[in-house]
Amino acid sequence: MKPAITVLIVFVIIIFVLLLILLLSCIKVVRQTENFIVERLGAYHATWDVGIHFKAPFVDRVVKKVSLKEQIYDFPPQPVITKDNVTMQIDTVVFCYVTDPKLFTYGVADPLAGIQALSTTTLRNIIGDLDLDSTLTSRDIINEKMRKILDEATDPWGIKVTRVEVKNILPPRDIQEAMEKQMRAEREKREKILIAEGEKTSAITIAEGNKEARILNAEAAKQEKIRQAEAEAESILKVKKAQADGEIMIREAEAKGIEMINAVHPSKEVLAIKSMETMKAVADGKAMKIVVPSNLQDLTSYLVTAKGVWQDMPSEKEEKTETPKTDETAAMVKDGEKSIAKIDQKTNRQKSNPDHVYLPHPKQ
Repeated sequence: MKPAITVLIVFVIIIFVLLLILLLSCIKVVRQTENFIVERLGAYHATWDVGIHFKAPFVDRVVKKVSLKEQIYDFPPQPVITKDNVTMQIDTVVFCYVTDPKLFTYGVADPLAGIQALSTTTLRNIIGDLDLDSTLTSRDIINEKMRKILDEATDPWGIKVTRVEVKNILPPRDIQEAMEKQMRAEREKREKILIAEGEKTSAITIAEGNKEARILNAEAAKQEKIRQAEAEAESILKVKKAQADGEIMIREAEAKGIEMINAVHPSKEVLAIKSMETMKAVADGKAMKIVVPSNLQDLTSYLVTAKGVWQDMPSEKEEKTETPKTDETAAMVKDGEKSIAKIDQKTNRQKSNPDHVYLPHPKQ
């Protein structure tokens, strides 16, 4: 083989390899979360989405690969001044993603630097309208305001700001110490208040318990007295009923006795003897004085008559020997004579009281 032919073959092979390499380099594969910005002869040509794309060699150029994922930018602490002239350090975290790769590529030279600058200036403007206490307690308000402002500012850059979070708020050291002292004092105050409220509640509970106990004791004593009174009343009623029943029985016995006496038709002499027996029973009582009726003359006549009757009955005594009733009757007659003698001695006292005469006790 001639050398010229060999050189030609080698040259053709080299050209073929170079063309193959060039062809392969013009084939681009775009992944799921990316977009390619393609320029043709220095001007924007197209934005490639997911898939296989072919660019013209020596004419088209991929100038930028834009990620469509949400990006997180953690910026360092920035010095800010509150409304009450307190300087503090605040750092923020910004969450955003690209909505338009073309605007993101040609809208701003350095999107990260632009977002950081916007975050710093916006944060200073917002904190400048708040005092220290409001700044420490208004994180949600600060986050929302910053998100709205940054979203509007980055919209021409093809960036969507989803969230902005204040990560740290670092006041000066002396302010921190003062806040710690204030917090400690506030906690001690709350502790004392809680202790006082607990003691108050305990005292109220104890007082209510004592009150209820006293009320229950008083109610129990009341019920006890009521039960005792009811028992006493019932006992008195039973006693009175028994006395009434006894009185009724006595009256019934007396009535039966009177009926029996009336049935046998007693004579005046027997009535006189019974009157003497009654006077003797009255004289034997424990009272210091007895009441004599105003018809004392009739009673005396009855006694005299009874005496005559007993004097006229010696034959009957002889006929009835060893009769216990005769001796008893004689003793009653003697007692009647003694009573009559005493009554005659006190007859003059009847003039002062014609209705009743008060005689001393026979035993005196």
